[in-house]
Amino acid sequence: MREGLQVLWVAIRAEPVVFTFAVLSSAVYGGMTVASAWALGWATEHVVQEAFENGDIAGGVVATGVLLILGTALLKALGVAGRRILAGVMQYRMQARSRRGVTRQYLKLPLSWHHRHPTGQLLSNASADAEAAWAPLAPLPMAVGVIVMLFTAAVSMVLTDTALAVVGFLIFPAIAVLNLVYQRRLSPLVTKAQQLRAEVSEIAHESFDGALVVKTLGREDLETERFAARAGALRDANIAVGRIRGLFDPMLEALPTLGVLAVLLVGAMRLESGAITVGVLVQVAYLFTLLAFPIRALGWVLAELPRSVVGWRRVQAVLDATGAMEYGTETFGERAAPAALTVEGLGYAYSDSPVLHDVAFEVPAGRTVALVGPTGSGKSTLAQTLVRLVDPTSGTVRLDGVDLREAARGEVSRVAAFVPQQTFLFDDTVRGNVTLGLPIPDEDVWAALRLAQADGFVSALPGGLDTKIGERGATLSGGQRQRLALARAVVRRPRLLILDDATSSVDPQVEARILYGLRDAAEAATVVVIAYRMATIALADEVIYLEHGRVADRGTHADLIVHCAGYRELVTAYQREEAEREALADSGSPAPSRSDDPEEVSA
Repeated sequence: MREGLQVLWVAIRAEPVVFTFAVLSSAVYGGMTVASAWALGWATEHVVQEAFENGDIAGGVVATGVLLILGTALLKALGVAGRRILAGVMQYRMQARSRRGVTRQYLKLPLSWHHRHPTGQLLSNASADAEAAWAPLAPLPMAVGVIVMLFTAAVSMVLTDTALAVVGFLIFPAIAVLNLVYQRRLSPLVTKAQQLRAEVSEIAHESFDGALVVKTLGREDLETERFAARAGALRDANIAVGRIRGLFDPMLEALPTLGVLAVLLVGAMRLESGAITVGVLVQVAYLFTLLAFPIRALGWVLAELPRSVVGWRRVQAVLDATGAMEYGTETFGERAAPAALTVEGLGYAYSDSPVLHDVAFEVPAGRTVALVGPTGSGKSTLAQTLVRLVDPTSGTVRLDGVDLREAARGEVSRVAAFVPQQTFLFDDTVRGNVTLGLPIPDEDVWAALRLAQADGFVSALPGGLDTKIGERGATLSGGQRQRLALARAVVRRPRLLILDDATSSVDPQVEARILYGLRDAAEAATVVVIAYRMATIALADEVIYLEHGRVADRGTHADLIVHCAGYRELVTAYQREEAEREALADSGSPAPSRSDDPEEVSA
């Protein structure tokens, strides 16, 4: 309860003007609810009762009664409209604020944080949790307005008839106790349902994102069962919530009705003794009838608080997450030449598992360097530190002498580009995927496509640059997707270009033309390429060989082949397998299975 009220207070402080006018509108509604009871009582006594007793009534009195009832009804309607509209504005503004805050934090947090959190959970934080956190804001103004209504009604009933007021007041403690029991019974069930809602979202996203693996390995039935189990648990949790609401809602509805019956019973006796008039009895009884619905608003707020607290905690867990990258003020200036790269004593660890140890090397401006090493040697992790996707746990990465951690926000991405191992394309046009919304002229887009050897197949597409390529580039081949991703990087004319096995799906001839094009371009970049194929490695000016997270050796490809046994074993694995295959074929023995991955062969 205390934490839920704190969440509401956050919203009130964030939207004080909207909340104030929403409460004022609710107060108008509450005041007019009480006034309508008085108007009905006045009309009963001066119009209806007068007509029964005298058989005639003045037109002015009738008109007054009609105006009183219609006037209070109109003001009451305006109060309802204002309360609902402003409560909705407040609620949706807070939801939007939470979504923006969560998304902004996602973009600030390093990849190491994202690696520890499932994508489905992150989607739930930005959608279902943000909605749940502010769900009580819809009935909140009415609940606050109810206080005004109850106070006004209490004063009105006491002034009208103290005895009837005391009878009616006996029902309020019972409603308060019932609401409290209701909230305590409902709270753990709603909390569980909200958690299960997030788990269902996580499983659904994982299953859909891995649809290719699920289908090719025949896991459809098992994935369906896994999803069905969580969905069934969510169903059961929601049913449990519905049962509690189904039990308590009728009781909360019945209590005010019992109050009305008690007032009528006592009122009938007081009417018979002449202590009150018919109008007074109608006024007090009608007040209780009208108060039944607004009193429920307090229960609605209390019922939504548990789900609100769960959503708030999950959103705050993201907003309070540590590890967001800090930025300095250094800039790299305008593009003049390829950048010089310096790595000094670099180390990196995932949790307690060290991956890189004291890595140090220099790449002179304009050079092409190949990073080579067996699986698990830390090549991809090193590549991510070179463009500051993650910060090293020790050591520094310098670009033109500037520590990347001292560069201003956006500076590293302005001068360095990274093409990852796994290509991601948006469900957009070719142009949209290359420019990502930047105002880049089409001639520059075509130049980047030519450099990436992608202009040929793009020209053959039905709409050229305007062709939509489907989700994740589903209408393109693997090699075509890689070339578009490369064009997306080079169109920004980076001074440093990192390729993490970014041409693995491209045939060696096309790959050679791409690397030669990058070297001979008018605005050439310093290139660091993680490579496996001999043809790719041979194109590099220098090779850095990683082993167990350390720089084991470096030099030209020809030099390392001679004096580095580990390097020689790795890069000649494919050729050795071919020779063994031919020898076995000549002898008539069955050939072993073939792998195109030299790392796999080496393993």
